[in-house]
Amino acid sequence: MSDWMVTRGPSPGRRPRALSPLREHLRDTFWFAPTAAMVGVFVVWLAAQELDAALVRSLQDDGDYDTLAELLRFADDAKTVVSAVGSAMMTFIGVVFSISLVAVQMASGQFTPRVVRLFVRSRITKATFAVFLATFVLTLLVLTSYDSNADPRTATSVPLVQSVLTLVMVALSLLLFVMYVNATLRLMRVSHVIARIAAESFRVAALMPVPAGGGAPGLGPVTAWVAHDGQAGVLRDVHVARLVRVARKHGVVLRLVPRIGDFLVPGTPVLAVHGGPAPSRRALRYALSVGVERTFHQDLAFGLRQLSDIGLRALSPAVNDPTTAVQALDRVVQILATLSRRPLDAVPHRDRRGAVRLVQPVPGWTELVDLGFAEVRACAVGSPQVTRRLLAGLDDLLLLVPPERRGPLLRHRELLRQAVERTAPTPADRAFALRPDRQGIG
Repeated sequence: MSDWMVTRGPSPGRRPRALSPLREHLRDTFWFAPTAAMVGVFVVWLAAQELDAALVRSLQDDGDYDTLAELLRFADDAKTVVSAVGSAMMTFIGVVFSISLVAVQMASGQFTPRVVRLFVRSRITKATFAVFLATFVLTLLVLTSYDSNADPRTATSVPLVQSVLTLVMVALSLLLFVMYVNATLRLMRVSHVIARIAAESFRVAALMPVPAGGGAPGLGPVTAWVAHDGQAGVLRDVHVARLVRVARKHGVVLRLVPRIGDFLVPGTPVLAVHGGPAPSRRALRYALSVGVERTFHQDLAFGLRQLSDIGLRALSPAVNDPTTAVQALDRVVQILATLSRRPLDAVPHRDRRGAVRLVQPVPGWTELVDLGFAEVRACAVGSPQVTRRLLAGLDDLLLLVPPERRGPLLRHRELLRQAVERTAPTPADRAFALRPDRQGIG
């Protein structure tokens, strides 16, 4: 855990990157990569077609008709292979699509519906679909390049480079298919899903700027409000760089009222303005992104929300899998340990001159601890494996956090002790369930 904190923690002198939502939104879509691949393969096909035409013209100018006749015979044989590849690619695409649907359905039912986004954002899944579709489109384009004229003196096209390119794409498709199956099987294992969620949480924490003074400065009275006038939905992220530029231009400080992940309805205030009039609607256009679900982009609590959901589902009577709940608690403790000494509650964003221009609220330490432990603790009373791991995690965090942050941890520890004492039938059962153990029961 300490190694992760050292390698992934933000450096104090590092300037936070401009958190533009565009890249993250494209990663949450499934159409961009296949569409870009098909457009790209069309451009490559045009270049390959021009090379083939240049090769034919060069051989005809040199009078080397024997070599050109050999190339025509090779192209005729390759046409059969290209036709077979075109038919097989549609079958491959159907297989990959079926595997994806089954994997998504199983993961949604076994873990939580919120982990489906891991499959949507999977680079190997998008790359596999993109290459398969690009290969299929390439075979159709190559088939249109074959010349029915077999006379080398009047032939205009011999798709030699195009045929070789098709074979290369087939080899790449087979390699990606093997990698895709391996990656999909890994994503169906709970340990890898939990590890991916934790990794995303660490990435969000690493991108949060560290306040130089330990927190946001005093902002003074509110001089104006900006209400949400878009569609209702979850606040997914904010364009930090754009809001900082707008606030600097107008000489004000903007304070985001809702947190990332809050549900917004039209008319509710989203920005408080300090020090001047509110910027125009045009200036604030596209600064806030509202969608139907939360994302990891700037949401510090979303990882804990997913881990808590996985732990709750594992402890439900229908599933009854306390070991999965223990694995989720392992990562909850790791995430809280990473955030144990970071300034929370509010993140100030500064302009190039160092002046605070945007204050963004984030969950406080008490809220993060409650999110990670409260619901799992309430359902863990009947599972000694989980109570033992929960106590060990709380004890570890009590050793790491500063004294002012021990209160929520002690509260959860006491509530867990009281709940176990109420439900355990014998003193021996109570003593066993309240013995801290990092592995639960091994």
